[in-house]
Order: sequence, then C-alpha cells, then structure tokens
Amino acid sequence: MLLSLERSFTVSWIISLVILIALLAYALFNFFSQRRAVKPLSQEDFIEGYRKAQLFDVREPNEYEGGHILGARNVPLTQIKTRLTELRQDKPIYLYCQNSMRSAKAAQILRKKGYTDIYQLKGGFKQWTGKIRSGK
Repeated sequence: MLLSLERSFTVSWIISLVILIALLAYALFNFFSQRRAVKPLSQEDFIEGYRKAQLFDVREPNEYEGGHILGARNVPLTQIKTRLTELRQDKPIYLYCQNSMRSAKAAQILRKKGYTDIYQLKGGFKQWTGKIRSGK
C-alpha cells in the first residue's frame, strides 16, 4: 500500500512538472514571438513617427470613445483579422492599446499576414501624456 502511494505521488509530481514546463515554454514562445513582431517605442519616438504612419487603437470601441490619441483609428484586436483591408502594407503601422498587451497580440497577427513595419507604444495609452480626443 505504501509503495503504491509513493508511485502515485511520483507520477503526479512528474505530470505536474511536465505541465509546468509546457506552460513555461509556451509563455517564452509568446514573449519572443511578440518581440520579433513589433518594435516598442517610447512616447517621444512614437510621437516622432506616428504622423507619417498609420495609427491604430486596438482597444474596444467603448475604450476608444472614452479617449484616444488624436488621429488614431479604432480597429479592435477582436476585429483585426476581418479588417485587414483597412491597413496598408506600404506604410508603417503604429499600434497602441491600454497597456501594450493587445497591441503586441495585434502585431503578431499582422506579422503573420505579411506586415513588417510595426511599432507599438511602450506602456500603452495609460502611460500616454500627449494630446487626446475625449469621447462624447
């Protein structure tokens, strides 16, 4: 009985370890995929380049309407695959969201679709101190 409990514990421990390693590998893969897909820019560098580029807010419409960077178009992450025709491949793409998570995911999607010149606002909209347009 004791031997069977020890084996059961060992098997459970091994399974848990394998699951933990798999989750860590997945997280690392996502991290490095996002780093390859997008170049994060400080607010100063973002301001310097976004007027010559396409500027997209990938937050949901209610977030966008609550306030967004002047000149930004709203293409939510949840709709990006169906709205690719709105993005040109011959001009840089500047993305932002609330804190950089969704814009990094959007950049991964765009990279897989052949877009290469993609930039992201480091820290997202919550760090933005520049001009904004507030909703109604």
